[in-house]
Amino acid sequence: MTLASPVRAPAMVAIPPGTYLMGGVAEDKFVSAVELPRHSVTIQSGFALGTTPVTCSQWMEMFDSLPSACAPELAGNCPVVGVTHADTQRYLHALSARDGISYRLPTEAEWEYACRASGPTVFPNGTRLTPADANFLYDENGDPIGLGKLTPVACYPANAFGLFDMLGNVCEWTSDIWHPGFDGAPTDGSARTTGGKPGYRAIRGGAWDHLPRVLRSSWRDWAPDSARWDNLGFRIAYTI
Repeated sequence: MTLASPVRAPAMVAIPPGTYLMGGVAEDKFVSAVELPRHSVTIQSGFALGTTPVTCSQWMEMFDSLPSACAPELAGNCPVVGVTHADTQRYLHALSARDGISYRLPTEAEWEYACRASGPTVFPNGTRLTPADANFLYDENGDPIGLGKLTPVACYPANAFGLFDMLGNVCEWTSDIWHPGFDGAPTDGSARTTGGKPGYRAIRGGAWDHLPRVLRSSWRDWAPDSARWDNLGFRIAYTI
């Protein structure tokens, strides 16, 4: 269900509570140790999630300038990139103050649940990904088959929850400190905010310059909190 958002706020979708299996699926040949063990997670509270990553134009509604990684010709409705974890918090704080809503980053468990949209497959739509499904650059042989650049958000089909660009275009920050696996991970959908590798966050989704194995629903990697990458953005969430 699309939520009525305050004027100019990024559009959001209500994600219902539910239980799912988080982590790599058995038939996925690219699963690595950081995506295991697969485990049951119950999302206990419904939450709202941005239908797309935050765009350059939405960023400019809050601040006077874009991050330096945002090429002027790719601004507007393209995802904002080159944002550190602290930058995301600055945006979320400003947006929360303006709208009276406690916006935040999604947790890793929420992100994967929303990406899968109740589907247990390697990709949300099955076992393969094509350039018609998402914005990525290389095939599994390393041959360029994609556009090789950012695109405006929502250029590719939405998943079953009505979310765009969960895979491809930009990787996305989550609220979780990076842990190299799911041993001891919470089962209630909450973030892992202790232990692990302080100063590093889990990122999700894969990006425009990646290949399909990085755009899997269970793929995860890390970024230092200070990262200003041209393929890393974020989307907003809040607890309902």
